[in-house]
Amino acid sequence: MIQYEIQGDNLEIVRVRLEPGDEVVAEAGKMIYKTPQVDWRTTMRGKGIGGKLLGGLKRKLTGESLFLTHFSCRAESGEVGFAGDFPGRVRPIHLGVQRSVLVQKDGFVAAEATVQLDIALTKRLGAGFFGGEGFILQRLRGPGIAFIHAGGDFVEFDLEQGEMLQADTGSLVCFDDTVDYDISLAGGIATSVFGGEGFFLATLTGPGKVVLQTLTLNKLRRELGVQAAGS
Repeated sequence: MIQYEIQGDNLEIVRVRLEPGDEVVAEAGKMIYKTPQVDWRTTMRGKGIGGKLLGGLKRKLTGESLFLTHFSCRAESGEVGFAGDFPGRVRPIHLGVQRSVLVQKDGFVAAEATVQLDIALTKRLGAGFFGGEGFILQRLRGPGIAFIHAGGDFVEFDLEQGEMLQADTGSLVCFDDTVDYDISLAGGIATSVFGGEGFFLATLTGPGKVVLQTLTLNKLRRELGVQAAGS
């Protein structure tokens, strides 16, 4: 198992210590630094996280880069750091052989090379067409450790069998694949149009874990735009 440490405040970074034989795979552009002992190479997909053109095209459908970057050490230990693209937190997810999670398209940062990354269609057409994150989500399957990024802070829920949660679609970071996912209208027409939360809410039904974020990239862009317009 790889050794790592998460540091920072407004924009957290995960610092991964690599020993000879270790390998991590990261989303293109997520690396912040590496020591000279760390070798890197770019592929369409990776060992455990893919291979070949079809895999790259499937990743493109999720809104992510066609490319993944592999980091490893041959003779000496080294270190590499990864972070998200806007202010927020980084969180490890420990994936056993039997566990897989669905992650929104901007959430994946890096993972051990043993973790499989693929696309997953949402369970209902409505969730895909109106859910805000697109019809396709990313599926991470163990074994291994994966790192995800969320804007602002993480908010976690452990849903019991049949327990429901409604959330802003853009605030949904990831959830266990045991959780049923659908969308519903955000109240009446007046609420949808003037409530400031969009037309639809994600409806999640347990059992399983659900992770939300307190800051979405769209909200950040909107606020920055308002500030720029007012200056």
